[in-house]
Amino acid sequence: MPTRVVDRTRINNQIRAKEVRVVADEGQVGIMDVQSALKIAVERDLDLVEISPDSNPPVCKVMDYGKFKFEKGKKLRESKKRQATVTLKEIKMRPMIDTHDYEFKKRNAIKFIKQGDKVKVTVRFRGREMARQELGVKVLRKLADEMNDVAKIETHPKMEGRQMVMILVAL
Repeated sequence: MPTRVVDRTRINNQIRAKEVRVVADEGQVGIMDVQSALKIAVERDLDLVEISPDSNPPVCKVMDYGKFKFEKGKKLRESKKRQATVTLKEIKMRPMIDTHDYEFKKRNAIKFIKQGDKVKVTVRFRGREMARQELGVKVLRKLADEMNDVAKIETHPKMEGRQMVMILVAL
């Protein structure tokens, strides 16, 4: 379910300032009290919308509030479309991984990187393998070196419990 954005824009009688800077389609009208500005908006059959409440005096625009809300929502939807969603894909290996398995996982990692995802490479240790952690570092370094034309290391290899983790991102 999409999250709702609470609109805190004040319109017409909700505006609390004594004086406001009024702007209309034709340009700046001037600084006046709120009642005079409301009168101008009513004469034009429009709303007085507080555009910049933090300025001194607050800036209000004479416009159609429904149209203002629609345009604001449209801009928000457009900005969300342009946002890139980066997901984290995980590739699991063992310290004594076979050459074919290694190449297969490397190809998948390259594919994920080219799609714009981050890749978390995990080397899982079992039993006595914990005493040979340098083998895990060797596997991860080899992968990073072979992928240096498409990816760079974001998080260097580090131990997390019984596994060693490294995160790669696109260049």
